[in-house]
Amino acid sequence: MAYVPSATSNRTPAQKDNRNSIYALLIGIIVLLLGYIIYDKTQDHKTETVLTETTKTLAAKGVDYKNLDSAKNILQAQFDVASHKIDTLTNNNVKLSGALSARSSELAKMKSNISSILTKKNASEKELKEAEQKLTELNTQIDSYVAEIAKLKVENQQLTTDKKELTTEKEKLTSEKNQLSSDKKNLENTVDIASTLTASHINILGIKMSGSKEKATDVAKRTDHFRVSFIIDENRVAQSGKKIMYLVVTSPDNKTSSPNGNFKTREGIELQYTESIEVNYEQGKVSPFEFNWKPVSEVVPGNYKFEIYNNGFKIGEAVKAVKKGGLFS
Repeated sequence: MAYVPSATSNRTPAQKDNRNSIYALLIGIIVLLLGYIIYDKTQDHKTETVLTETTKTLAAKGVDYKNLDSAKNILQAQFDVASHKIDTLTNNNVKLSGALSARSSELAKMKSNISSILTKKNASEKELKEAEQKLTELNTQIDSYVAEIAKLKVENQQLTTDKKELTTEKEKLTSEKNQLSSDKKNLENTVDIASTLTASHINILGIKMSGSKEKATDVAKRTDHFRVSFIIDENRVAQSGKKIMYLVVTSPDNKTSSPNGNFKTREGIELQYTESIEVNYEQGKVSPFEFNWKPVSEVVPGNYKFEIYNNGFKIGEAVKAVKKGGLFS
């Protein structure tokens, strides 16, 4: 039935009561919304409850199309509640907006269609019924939107939990890896130390040359060179192959005799060496070695200390006393 406006002076008491009832309803809705807006900042769950109850209240009230103005006002109030609910859900779930962008766009389009009808000054009964139908669809979509948000929150919570578990597991694996690396390094260091050779039965002879003949001597002025002999003891860890040894000869003046270079001990101390010796070692075997050392400078009376180093460790030591000798020695 088409609505025909009547003059204010001709309104019946029933119509005035209807208007008063609508105004009271709208005022109640406004107060409810204001209270909701204030409370919404800290009570998201209760906010949704308030909005739902408000929507139910309006739906129960019904829309009377006998009076287009009142119908439009009720629809506008319902639309305002629905719009505010959408805005609240969107604002409170900014982190989920990416996953819900399509749904947000759809709701925004529906809001725009309803708003375009309600903003008309002379909306017809047919248009208002269309707006009511669209508003019902909008509220259905809002309920679906709420359900989707709840689902995403649960999924996000699970992802957060999974991420924490993965992070914990990663930290555990990293710690285990570091421990294994440390254990491996310690084992390699232990094996390296265990592979250090040891020298025993070190013997030092002073040699005097008479043509091609050799003669042992303890007299400084007669010594042409020294013969160093020793035994490499059995070692079942050291691999077979060439091994470098350093000979450090300390002369009677307590200085390294005839230095040829430097090397570092396991304590990190840098020492000068007199000779570097390369020997062919065979794993697990006792191996004798011998070599000659000729001083660059003249041999002087006193004690010559011979030290042998391998793998940064001192593996043997011997002292050779050289005497001055008599007038006819």
